[in-house]
Amino acid sequence: MRLGYDLTIEQAQKLVMTPELIQAIQILQFNTQELEAYVDEQVLINPILEIDPPDRESARTEGKDREQDDEAMGFADDFSSKAKTKAGDSEFDWAEHFKEREYDDISYKQWQYSGSDTGEYTFEQFVSTDISLTENLMFQLQFVPMKKSCRLVAKYMIEALDENGYLTQSVEELAEQFHLTTEKTEEILAIIQGFDPVGVGARDLKECLKIQLHHEGNDDPLTLQVVDQHLNDIANNRLGNIAKALNITVREAQEISDIIRRLEPKPGRQFESAGDTKYVVPDVTVEKVDGEYVVLVNESSTPRLTLSPYYQKMLAESDRESNISKFLTGRLNSAVWLIKSIEQRRQTIYNVVSAVVKYQVDFFEKGSKYLKTLTLKQIADEVGIHESTVSRSINGKYMQSPRGVFEIKYFFTSGVSGSSGQGIASESIKTLIREIVDNEDPKAPKSDQAMVEILREKGIDISRRTVAKYRDEMHVASSSRRKRY
Repeated sequence: MRLGYDLTIEQAQKLVMTPELIQAIQILQFNTQELEAYVDEQVLINPILEIDPPDRESARTEGKDREQDDEAMGFADDFSSKAKTKAGDSEFDWAEHFKEREYDDISYKQWQYSGSDTGEYTFEQFVSTDISLTENLMFQLQFVPMKKSCRLVAKYMIEALDENGYLTQSVEELAEQFHLTTEKTEEILAIIQGFDPVGVGARDLKECLKIQLHHEGNDDPLTLQVVDQHLNDIANNRLGNIAKALNITVREAQEISDIIRRLEPKPGRQFESAGDTKYVVPDVTVEKVDGEYVVLVNESSTPRLTLSPYYQKMLAESDRESNISKFLTGRLNSAVWLIKSIEQRRQTIYNVVSAVVKYQVDFFEKGSKYLKTLTLKQIADEVGIHESTVSRSINGKYMQSPRGVFEIKYFFTSGVSGSSGQGIASESIKTLIREIVDNEDPKAPKSDQAMVEILREKGIDISRRTVAKYRDEMHVASSSRRKRY
C-alpha cells in the first residue's frame, strides 16, 4: 500500500447555494403578506427598485400596464440570457444596454402622486369601527348618578375587566387601593354587574351564571345549587349524579342543564375589537368558468416592481469605471433577480395549485366527502419539481374556491383505502362521522364501535381508535356525553 499526495482532476456536479438562490427559495415560501413586507424592505434598500403606483385617476390603460410588466420582465430575460453567454467574460454592461434602448430625455422624471380631483367617495372606501367592551360600559356609566369618587372607582373596575368581561382584581384589593370599605366597593361592583351584556363584572364563572339567572328572574334554588356544586357534572353530562344528589329525576336534571347551557360563560367576547380579528388573504383563487376550473394567482396585494428610469439614465450617462456605475450595476442586477424570482414564485404556485385542482376536481364538484388522499410526491411528479419545492410553495398559503377558503395543505391529506381500492382522505371520513352524529337519536347516540360498523358498510374499513381520534379532532363529545334523557 502506497501513501502519498497526488494532484488529480475530477469532474463533479454539485449545487452551490448562492445568495440569489437562497433569496429565490425564501421568496417561494413567503405568503402574500410576507412577500409584500419583503418587497417593501427591498425597495428601501435598493434605489433601482420602484413600486408601480396604483391607477387612481384611470389615466393609464390596461395596455400600458401590461407594457410596463413586459418591460420589467424583458430586463429579467435579458439578464438571464446574456448573463449565461457572458459567463466567462466581464459583467453585463447595463449602461450600454440602456443606451441601445434609446430612452428619451424625460425618462429621468420620477413619478409624483397627484390626488384625485373628482372628489367622489364611496362607502367601499371606509370601514366601520367596532365598539369595545370598555367603551360600551363607559357609555352606560355616564347615565348612572353617583359621586365623583365612586365614578372614578367604577371606571377603574371597567378598565380592569379582561376580554371575557371578568374582574381581574378582588374587591378587597380595590377597597384597599381606593381607601373604601368592602361594602361600598361591592355596591359599585353591583352597579357594573347590572350593565349590558348581562354577566359582565363577575369574578368567576359561577357568579357570572348567577347574574344571568337573576336577570332572567330565575332564582330557583335547585338551579342555583347546580351552578354552585355541579358545573363539572354538567360539562361531562353526568346527569345521574345531579339527580341523585338533589333527589330529582334525570329528566328534571336535564331541564336544569339545558337552562344553564344556554347561558353565556364569556359575556365580553362579543365585543372583540377589530384589531384582534385576523383576516386571511387568499394567495390563489379558483373559479369555475364554462365548466372548467381556472386558477388565478392573487397579485392585487403584491406591489408591482419596476426599474427606476432616473437611475437608468444616471447609469447610462456615468463613467463605466466610476464607483457610481459599479454601485448601480450591482443594484440593478439584484433588482432584476428579485423581479425574476417573484415571477418564478408566481409560476410555481400556479403549476402546483393547477395540479391540485385537477386531482381534487371531485371535491370542488361534489363536496368534502369526495376529497382524495394526496401526497407531495404525487404533485411533484406531476409538475416535475422536487417535493421540497412543492412544500415551500404551499406552506402558509390559502386558496379561495367556490367551496370556500381553504389552506392549500388541506388538500394534502392522508387516509385509508376504500373497498374499491381508491384512497379516501381523512377529511372525507370526518365529514361522514359528522353526518352520523347529526342524524343520530339524541337519546341513543352512536358509539365509536357503531360508527365503525356504519363506515364499514360504506366501504371504509378503519379501527375504533381511528374513529375516536377523528372524533376528538372535530371536538365531538363521546356518546355518553352526547346522550340526552
